[in-house]
Amino acid sequence: MSTRSLTIFILAHVWLLMAKTSISQFVIDTSGEPVEDDEEYFIRPAIGGNGGGSTLVTGNGPCPLHVGLDNSEGTLGVAVKFTPFAPHHDDDNVRLNRDLRVTFLTSTSCGQSTDWRLGEKDATSGRRLIVTGRDNSAGSQQGNFFRIVQTQTSGNYNIQWCPTEVCPNCKNQCGTVGLIRENGKILLALDGGALPVVFQKE
Repeated sequence: MSTRSLTIFILAHVWLLMAKTSISQFVIDTSGEPVEDDEEYFIRPAIGGNGGGSTLVTGNGPCPLHVGLDNSEGTLGVAVKFTPFAPHHDDDNVRLNRDLRVTFLTSTSCGQSTDWRLGEKDATSGRRLIVTGRDNSAGSQQGNFFRIVQTQTSGNYNIQWCPTEVCPNCKNQCGTVGLIRENGKILLALDGGALPVVFQKE
């Protein structure tokens, strides 16, 4: 093999390695494309039997609205957008393990933000529910920031609440989003078994 051929061979492998490393940092949608922070997506269970896409669900009172799943399998739910805490200026791709806001793209009768937020503990299960609205308990609004992490299955992800970029010195009790089924509703809450999800572009 000539020196020139060897150089081209090495450069091609280096480029391929860099491309693989780069794409592994991104969240990938169901079409195999990186999820972008200026696009709309549906969050759906990766495994059947868990309900439809993510949606707004009423709790014990009319407000705040909880984050849950549609009871009908196969429904898309309500579209969301992602807003990174520390966006990258060179692209719009949503990265793994980075703090971000998740916002439903719909209006509600509550007249409040549709940002996902860590709520109070559920009285029955003791698990922390995911609700909507702005976190006004701290200046950092850390309750509104979640992160997307890779599961062992390519293209399947977990959503966690662990806002370490928003508040690096906070000692939060981090958790992974799972399900609670009560009163005919499917609610999202931390812990109790992680819910693998996929992201489908509208």
